[in-house]
Amino acid sequence: MFDRYEAGEQAILVHVNFTDENSKEDLAELELLVSSAGVNAVDVLTTSRNAPQAKYFVGSGKAEEIAAAVKAHDANVVIFNHSLSPSQERNLESVCKCRVLDRTGLILDIFAQRARTHEGKLQVELAQLRHISTRLIRGWTHLERQKGGIGLRGPGETQLETDRRLLRGRIKSILRRLEKVQRQREQGRRSRKRAEIPTVSLVGYTNAGKSTLFNTITNAHVYAADQLFATLDPTLRKLELQDVGPAILADTVGFIRHLPHDLVAAFKATLQETQEADLLLHVVDVADAGYRETMDEVNDVLDEIEAGDIQQLVICNKIDKLDDVAPRIDRNEDGVPIRVWLSAQTGEGTQLLSEALTECLAQSMVSYTLRIPPAQSNLIGVLYELNCISNESYDDDGDWVVDVRMPSADWNRLEKRLDEGLSNFVVRH
Repeated sequence: MFDRYEAGEQAILVHVNFTDENSKEDLAELELLVSSAGVNAVDVLTTSRNAPQAKYFVGSGKAEEIAAAVKAHDANVVIFNHSLSPSQERNLESVCKCRVLDRTGLILDIFAQRARTHEGKLQVELAQLRHISTRLIRGWTHLERQKGGIGLRGPGETQLETDRRLLRGRIKSILRRLEKVQRQREQGRRSRKRAEIPTVSLVGYTNAGKSTLFNTITNAHVYAADQLFATLDPTLRKLELQDVGPAILADTVGFIRHLPHDLVAAFKATLQETQEADLLLHVVDVADAGYRETMDEVNDVLDEIEAGDIQQLVICNKIDKLDDVAPRIDRNEDGVPIRVWLSAQTGEGTQLLSEALTECLAQSMVSYTLRIPPAQSNLIGVLYELNCISNESYDDDGDWVVDVRMPSADWNRLEKRLDEGLSNFVVRH
């Protein structure tokens, strides 16, 4: 669908320093992205501007300088650390005589490399199709009804129009399949809600250590690497927490500064695990000097996907890379955990995370002391099944005295299920 140059692995990187804070990007992050994509950066060109130029994004002189660098280094792709318009990409390609990619195109390429599941591949393809639909440039006219005679009449549309029609059809097909996946996920979430199993979702900037932490506390074997966007497909595992019982932990795709809207839309089904969570573990790489800015970026994306109001527990990860920082739990004025300092790589502080998780999720727990007569032996069996007994004894009348702790939802269910109701056996709250 393209009359464009083929991209290769030898890249010239272009970074523009803008005076406007909202337009600024991080050059070190671009280099990480390029490295994650498996591309070799042969040269980095930087410039400063107040605003992008309409034709080339950079000035015409800088465009010529980029073209000279491409020729000198025998590069086959130019990667901009910014979003380019389709016309800017084409104008730059005509000057540089090689493929030009912007930041969004690079991120999409990395996503395409990382997608492993059927759902992940569909989501990436959808994002790519939406991105390239504005970049179709082939305008062949040989299919138009311009000539008479047998065998020369076309369907009346240019090749560009045909390409757009095929793209629209493919996008609709992918959306239908993703809707099916979304319905399946929704069904799973509903069944967890019915069982009153809390969901904890890992969120954070890309490469903050979410998958490593996920593997450490669940003994899972999710792919984890020191690269951007190592995780694309959400993975769910069951946790057993003391005083809380089972909980579901979800590992999700990492966020990044100025996350492309095509990706946010395509990964709607994945991000819904975050939207529906009872608690968010916001994983932060505290060894990164700019971690406060990345935290703000993550919170902006959470607001964008309407998950900004969900309770957060901040995980200050990678303390093994810092001097004189010990694992600890920080609490607010009410004594509720708000931060846990740990290292997912070494396992330092992960026990503290279990404690903090228990405290955060145990706010919905109830504790009672019950006196149950021998005639209610069926209730004793039910309490054993729920694994909620913390202490038990017998009084002088032969009644069973038991201390129980359980989710309030389980208590309410038993209240409705039993003829006499549990409240009649309570001797102490």
